[in-house]
Amino acid sequence: MTRKRRLGATDFDTVPLVLGGNVFGWTADCATSFALLDRFVERGGSMIDTADVYSAWVSGHKGGESETVIGEWLRRSGKRNQVIIATKVGMLSGEGGDKLAPARIAAACEASLKRLGTDHIDVYFAHQDDPDIPQEAVLEAFGRLIKAGKVGVIGASNFHAARLKSALDMARDKGLPHYRVLQPEYNLVSRKKFEGELQDLCVEHNLAVTPYYGLASGFLTGKYRSSADTKKSVRGGGMGELIQHKMGVIETMDEIAAETGARLAQIALAWLAAQPGVAAPIASATSLDQLDDLMGSIDLELSQDQLDRLTAAGA
Repeated sequence: MTRKRRLGATDFDTVPLVLGGNVFGWTADCATSFALLDRFVERGGSMIDTADVYSAWVSGHKGGESETVIGEWLRRSGKRNQVIIATKVGMLSGEGGDKLAPARIAAACEASLKRLGTDHIDVYFAHQDDPDIPQEAVLEAFGRLIKAGKVGVIGASNFHAARLKSALDMARDKGLPHYRVLQPEYNLVSRKKFEGELQDLCVEHNLAVTPYYGLASGFLTGKYRSSADTKKSVRGGGMGELIQHKMGVIETMDEIAAETGARLAQIALAWLAAQPGVAAPIASATSLDQLDDLMGSIDLELSQDQLDRLTAAGA
């Protein structure tokens, strides 16, 4: 049995992999999404990450599609008590206003609960900072949801260190809810946004970190190695700079793959999971083969030498 990790200062435990729900109802249809969710739980996974904005960027979608698929799976499977549901507010305007307006938080939470078919959200994230709303008002709005039993704990996504520290200090001084989880962009080739002050803050305050873009939009799977490879998918167009400047990371990963027998995606996620403060990286899949590959990272333990070589290559 895979050993689980405590999610920071919360009462939740998770294996070192969170299943990303951004693809549900988009590039993974309902049947595929249900199969992925079932397999994830069968293999010991528990934390599922989504957002009210998924997948509003798709023509004909308005947001909430992922939550709706997850909600239908929860109803059919009866597995609500086996999973940690994390969703987010702050990128869609709608009832109650924009972003993190207190009335918007309240209305968005009700809408997410309805789509998910549950009476509580385990981890509710502010999807992005909102400098136009006083942080005290935001934390008070989240506090009302926690008091009502609609939210377990709160998290922050895409916050800079100064704003996160300000929110934590205010929570302490005013007796308001503390952010308990941080969801930043972080991977072997994108490290400046998290490493340093923000990472130190998370370690100091025991905030669990669940990074997104753990595979750098597919670059760290080794799929893109030349300009010709950029035509392989819709994401390929953005890979030119990484191919030009970060191929040393892929070469080091190739060496470690030869040493361990692990796939590159597994190595990238295992490196993330070994970083200070990181509880579990987020990754999504659109097929069972992809998911099985990702879940191979859970029990992969890289040596300190291998971790150091990867860190140096990605610097």
